[in-house]
Amino acid sequence: MLTCKDASHLASHRQDRPLSFRERWGLRIHLWMCGNCRRFERQLGLMRRLLRQSSRDAEAEVADQALSAEARERIGRVLAEQQSHGGKPSA
Repeated sequence: MLTCKDASHLASHRQDRPLSFRERWGLRIHLWMCGNCRRFERQLGLMRRLLRQSSRDAEAEVADQALSAEARERIGRVLAEQQSHGGKPSA
């Protein structure tokens, strides 16, 4: 029988890697008997979903932000300068 400490480690590891047959069944039995560990596992899943959503939202926000005309002009000047120097940045 797993302890709560062992079960919490397995629940956490399950987020990152597949568990072995023995680990899965040990965790399943422990979760069946332990409400606190069931709650912990649900909280892990919720945190993972929220972090994924937050990451997607941040990526979308960055993608939606356009460069200012000033920034585009600076980038264009640097690229033109690099091309005139054979592709090497000037020192």
